[in-house]
Amino acid sequence: MDIRPSDEFWMREALRLAELASGADEVPVGAVVVLDGKIVGRGRNQTISTLDPSAHAEMVAIREAATHIGNYRLGGCALYVTLEPCVMCAGLLVNARIRRLVFGARDLRFGGVRSKFQLADSSLLNHRVEVVEGVLGEECTRLLRAFFAVRRDG
Repeated sequence: MDIRPSDEFWMREALRLAELASGADEVPVGAVVVLDGKIVGRGRNQTISTLDPSAHAEMVAIREAATHIGNYRLGGCALYVTLEPCVMCAGLLVNARIRRLVFGARDLRFGGVRSKFQLADSSLLNHRVEVVEGVLGEECTRLLRAFFAVRRDG
């Protein structure tokens, strides 16, 4: 799929949220949901602080977007996230009818969209998400590596 000129702009906002997550000692993942050129949902990982294993950045952003829009179906929306969604979040993209997913770094251990599974655009499901990967991927990867390096060495 094609990278659009605005993709880096929105991914920079997701990166800003990932940095906030890192500052709160959460895995640095950030996400934004965009509809008609406006952010309608923002999220960052909050699993540790909320004691909620489902509080991934994508989940938080999509919940906020659904509330903002007033509909659980987000068919006209794009999700920008710094790390490839896990299987749980990939399933959420399908259920929410997200039109387009743009992610930065692959998740080689748990990726549910490209690395381990291809859930978001599987022909077995009733909805397929357009997937674009690698937008600001180096920056997204650097942030994750720095976060985990501190924890390994610390």
